[in-house]
Amino acid sequence: MTAALLDGNATARTIKDELRSDVEALRARGVVPGLGVVLAGENPASAVYVRNKTRACDELGIFHETALFPPSTTTEEVAAKVSEYGRREDVHGILVQLPLPPQVDASRVLSLVDPAKDVDGFHPENLGRLVQKRPRFVPCTPAGIMELLARHDIAVAGKRAVVLGRSDIVGKPMALLLMHADATVTVCHSRTRDLPAVTREGDILVAAMGRAGFVRAEHVKPGAVVIDVGINRVEKADEARDLLDQARLPDFERKGYALVGDVHAPSVREVASALTPVPGGVGPLTIALLMKNTVKAAGLRA
Repeated sequence: MTAALLDGNATARTIKDELRSDVEALRARGVVPGLGVVLAGENPASAVYVRNKTRACDELGIFHETALFPPSTTTEEVAAKVSEYGRREDVHGILVQLPLPPQVDASRVLSLVDPAKDVDGFHPENLGRLVQKRPRFVPCTPAGIMELLARHDIAVAGKRAVVLGRSDIVGKPMALLLMHADATVTVCHSRTRDLPAVTREGDILVAAMGRAGFVRAEHVKPGAVVIDVGINRVEKADEARDLLDQARLPDFERKGYALVGDVHAPSVREVASALTPVPGGVGPLTIALLMKNTVKAAGLRA
């Protein structure tokens, strides 16, 4: 068995194409969807993520503005910008790019985001609405994964689903969405005993723990659908030889680094029925769902 690759790029393009008519309809009513972004510090990955998100805004005709803060910024400075975005009529969605510098109180900043503009879905009110199955905005990565499963006709109802990781951003909302779709869900973490035995129960396995190549064939039930949320940078040649397919090694040698997921793709591909690639899997869907939430926020405001 060789797993089919679930192409996140193609699914993301389809979602964005569907959004174009929604954006045009709003603009015809005099409403230009707007996204206000907060980027603090000098995290290279965060800068890339924000650049990709604002590029998607440009593709769809969504207004965007990014407030940049130095690594020395304070909670008060970031909070003031978030509050300003909350008051502005031309900003319908607010994105606070995480992680923030360590001295900035991220919980306080996120709690100041207007729940009606919380397009990341991280505000306690929106997370509470998700728990009650009354969602306004769903965190983008889990929402994107559900779109991917639906658009590839992968049934969720009645399946056993295992989520590796319990973060507020991915793990917990992912488990809720799968449960709301009538899967039987197990959430694993660093203290789960006999982890491979637990993960092998999953017809659907979502890996979101941030450890390069952690999930191997021994963790996967034969025929399972494996969703790889991780994005990890590998720079050592011995790690690259272990984690990458042979076809990707020349690119690694040319660049000096490669991006890999939490799944050891070479071994898992021989066991799973379907697998998301890294890059090109979940990442593009996260951006597409951010655009979808921003357009939704503009529509609700209108």
